[in-house]
Amino acid sequence: MQGLEMLASGLLSLMSFTTLFNVAWATVLGIIVGSLPGLTATMGVALLTTLTYKLPQEQAILILLCMYVGAIYGGSRSAILLNIPGTPANAATALDGFPLARQGRAGYAMGIATTSSAIGTLIGIVALAIVAPLLAEVALDFGSYEFFWLALFGVVISGQLTASGQPIKGYIAGILGLMVAMVGMEGLHAHVRFTFGIPEMNGGIGLIPAMVGAFGFAEVLTVMYDKRAQMVSTAVDRIIPRFVDVWRYKITALRSGIVGTFIGVIPGVGEDIGAWASYALAKRTSREKDQFGKGSIEGLTAAETGNSAVVPGALIPALTLAVPGSAPAAVLIAALFIHGVRPGPMIMIEQPQFVYLVVAMMLLATIAVTIFGLMLARPLLLVLRISRERLMPVVFVLCVIGPYAITQRMFDVWVMLFFGVFGFLLRKMDYPMAPLVLGIILGDLLDKNLRRGLTLSDGEFSPFFTRPISAVFCGLIVLTIMASIPTVRRSAARLLKPKTA
Repeated sequence: MQGLEMLASGLLSLMSFTTLFNVAWATVLGIIVGSLPGLTATMGVALLTTLTYKLPQEQAILILLCMYVGAIYGGSRSAILLNIPGTPANAATALDGFPLARQGRAGYAMGIATTSSAIGTLIGIVALAIVAPLLAEVALDFGSYEFFWLALFGVVISGQLTASGQPIKGYIAGILGLMVAMVGMEGLHAHVRFTFGIPEMNGGIGLIPAMVGAFGFAEVLTVMYDKRAQMVSTAVDRIIPRFVDVWRYKITALRSGIVGTFIGVIPGVGEDIGAWASYALAKRTSREKDQFGKGSIEGLTAAETGNSAVVPGALIPALTLAVPGSAPAAVLIAALFIHGVRPGPMIMIEQPQFVYLVVAMMLLATIAVTIFGLMLARPLLLVLRISRERLMPVVFVLCVIGPYAITQRMFDVWVMLFFGVFGFLLRKMDYPMAPLVLGIILGDLLDKNLRRGLTLSDGEFSPFFTRPISAVFCGLIVLTIMASIPTVRRSAARLLKPKTA
C-alpha cells in the first residue's frame, strides 16, 4: 500500500507542463536516434547525459529514461524499412518486419511493433515496481566485503555483454575500465596514483568524457567506416493495428514480456538477448512456425515485446545493486551518480520514493512512445533519408561540446578523443564497450571496499569468503568464469546428456 502511495505521489509530481514537454521531445528524439542506423540507445543516453548536466535531477533523469525507452523502440523503424536494426536490440524485429514491408505492409508492421513495445514495457514496469524494493531489502545486509564482490561480479558478468560470443574480450574490456578507474587520487588516503606527472589527471579520468568518447565519437568513426544501406520501401499502409491481431497473440505478448523482464534482470545480458530469446520461444510454441521469417505478425510481436520488456527489467539490478542489466543501463547508472543519486542497496533507505518515481517516469515514457509511434509514423520516414555525411558532423560537435561544457577544460576533450579512437579500435576487434565503462564506474567501489574490508579484518582475507552473501557472490563469479570456457561447457554438456541404452 505504501508503494502505491509513493507511485501515485510520483505520478502527481510529474504532472506539470515542463515535465510533459520534456517527456514529449525526449521521447521523439529517442525514437529518431533509435531509427537511425549507427546511433544506438547507449550513445543517445551518453550524449544527453552531458546536455542535461545542469538540469534539475528529476527532469534530467526523466529525459534520459525517455531517450532510453524511445531509442529501443525506434530501432524497429529501420529494422522494418531498411532490414538494418537501428539498435542491436531490434535485430530479431527485422526477421519478420522487413518481409512485411516488402509485402507493402510497412505501416501495419510499425503499428504492431508500437503496441508490442508498449505491452512489453508495461509488463517490465510492473516487475520493476514489485521486485526492486524486495531486492533492495535483501541488499541491506551488504557490507564492505559484499560490496567488493558485487563490484567484481558486475565487471565479470559484463563479459556477457560481448556480442562476438567471446566473453574473454568482455573481461579484458572490464579490466581495462578498472585500470582507468585507478588513475588519480584514491578515496581513503588521498594518495595520487598513476598520473605520470600530469596534474590534470590528479582528479582521475572523467567518466563523462570517457563515456562520450567510447559510445559517441567511436560510433561516429564506426558509422563512417561501414557501408550504408538503401531504403527498399517507403509505402505506408494502415498503421493502427487491428484489435483482433493484438488479442490473437496475447499469450505470445505476455510470455515475451515475462521472458524479456527476466533477461533484463540478469546483469549484463541486454535487450538483444531478450528479443532473441522471446522470438525463439514464440517460434517453438507457435502453430504458425512456417510463417516465421516470412512476415509473421506473431514473430514481430514476440521480438518487440521481448526487447522492450528488458528496459525496465534492466533497471531492477541497476537501481538496487548498481549493477546494470544492459549497456544503456550502465550509462544510466553513471548518469544517476552524476545527478546525485546513489543507486545500490541503500537506495530504499536514503531515497525510497525514487524507485517509484522511476516507475512513474517509465510509465510516462511508454505512453509517449505509443502516441508518437503511431502518430508520427509517416513524418519519421523522412528521418531515415538523412544522409550520414550530414548527421555525423553534428554528432561529433555534440561529443566535443558535452565534455567541455561541464568542466571548461580542454583536457576532457582530449580524453574524449582518446577514448573515441581507442573505442573504435576495440570495436574493430570485437571488444564490447559497455564493460569498459562499467569498469570505470565500479572501479572506485571495488577499490575502496577491498581496502576498507582488509582494514576491518586486520589484513585477513577470510571474511571475504566466509560471510554468506560474499560466499554466494564468489561462487557466482567462479561459475560465470568457468561457464565461459568452451572446454568446461562441453564437458558439462557431456555429463548432463542422458545416456542412451
